[in-house]
Amino acid sequence: MDAAVDVIPQDRLDAGLNAGAPVIAFEDVSLAFDDNVVLDRISFSLLPGRMKIILGASGSGKSTILRLILGLLKPDAGRISIAGQRVDNMSERDLMAVRAHLGMVFQEGALFDSLTVRENVGYRLFEETDLPLAQVDERVRDVLGYVGLSEYAARMPSELSGGQRRRVAIARALTARPRILLYDEPTTGLDPITALTIDDEIIKLRDLEGVSSIIVTHQLRDAFYIATHEATQRDGRLAYGPVSEARKSVTEFIMLRDGGIAFAGTAEALRASTDPYLKTFLS
Repeated sequence: MDAAVDVIPQDRLDAGLNAGAPVIAFEDVSLAFDDNVVLDRISFSLLPGRMKIILGASGSGKSTILRLILGLLKPDAGRISIAGQRVDNMSERDLMAVRAHLGMVFQEGALFDSLTVRENVGYRLFEETDLPLAQVDERVRDVLGYVGLSEYAARMPSELSGGQRRRVAIARALTARPRILLYDEPTTGLDPITALTIDDEIIKLRDLEGVSSIIVTHQLRDAFYIATHEATQRDGRLAYGPVSEARKSVTEFIMLRDGGIAFAGTAEALRASTDPYLKTFLS
């Protein structure tokens, strides 16, 4: 695509996200690095308000899928669409408009050590918008309150625990109100109790905010917890419990193996699989 074309109008992206069609779609996507085939004709789609959890051995292409969605890598073949717009052949200029709908939570939080929590969380709005400072600060307060860290706004990242840093990273990803969130190993390196608090934040965003999301992880305990639990809110009270029958298909797994998809389906179907590879992976 010619880099001189006009940037994709925001209303076209908004319309794509509101149409009920897939918010992300891979169609026969392939990618190799020299002779190493990482992805071989991968196809899947993510519907609005739903979640995909991507599992696989190290080097199976889990994080590569996230980089392709962000436009940091280009596939050798196939199509990638976000909000109905094909992005695999987009110019960097057009990709910027698409990325406005994406939030990213990295394994280590990727916070700026020299900035306060407030400055980290509001960074995207401070740097990329013309919003008045008062509005940015109001949004920062809102998202810090959402993740339970209101009183930490003036602290530096070095003063936070690992779990708090991940929650700050989630707050930062939420600040620009993205419709799609990408998580890259969000609980790796955390103790089980702290990881559970991050799992609950991910569930809450899916179920109460309707955020569409993709999680790349090798933490099976967290993956199955997220897939089999839901968040509800009644009379202002937040509760977590086993997922209802009607919502079991909201979160689905994708298992990568040898460049392809070895499994796609619900947690229940994955646990019930008799495939020897899947049984060994899950044991």
